[in-house]
Amino acid sequence: MNLRKYLGSLISFILRKAICFITGTRSFWTDKQPTSIQKIYYTNHTSHIDFILLWSSLPREIREVTRPVAGGDYWHKTRLRRFIISDVFQGIIISSNNPDPLFNVKVALNAGHSVIFFPEGTRNLDSTHALLPFKSGLFHLSQAFPEIDILPVWIENVNRVMPKGTFIPLPILSNIYFGTPLSREIKTVNKDKFLQEARTMLINLSKYES
Repeated sequence: MNLRKYLGSLISFILRKAICFITGTRSFWTDKQPTSIQKIYYTNHTSHIDFILLWSSLPREIREVTRPVAGGDYWHKTRLRRFIISDVFQGIIISSNNPDPLFNVKVALNAGHSVIFFPEGTRNLDSTHALLPFKSGLFHLSQAFPEIDILPVWIENVNRVMPKGTFIPLPILSNIYFGTPLSREIKTVNKDKFLQEARTMLINLSKYES
């Protein structure tokens, strides 16, 4: 293992343990217990630590094959951010300059990885709305990979755990609720209907909040 990879693994371990300790993150599977079956996890997005909370909550054998999807506009701005997303969390970068922004995500899915995907496309900083409208990316992935389970995941309190402008998570309990995979019927409807149904399924998970 080279030094860069070793440092990435070490920092990943430390960050994962620290954030889970500070937030007391607990996972609740509302349908079935976690399995190693390949998945597209889609979730709400209000903070830059969203994917760390979700990723850290997965069992080790699942976490090792699951990669977060991240926007290059933010994560490629500095060398430190590039190191964190690429070497610490093995993230998949979406580039707005690529003719197919989902190209890297498709490569990862074809390689057998699961992914953590944010269908809102950007952080939701508006506390009056549970979710922003979904972009079309999740629909396109469902059409390109109809055999892969698409699973909604609701992250509770993350906007309070790390509000905009802060760099250290606050000690506020955050629970994570894993839902039921989208049905085959939902995957066959048109784009607008698909996004509406997927968004509703994610919002419905918020009712489990403590």
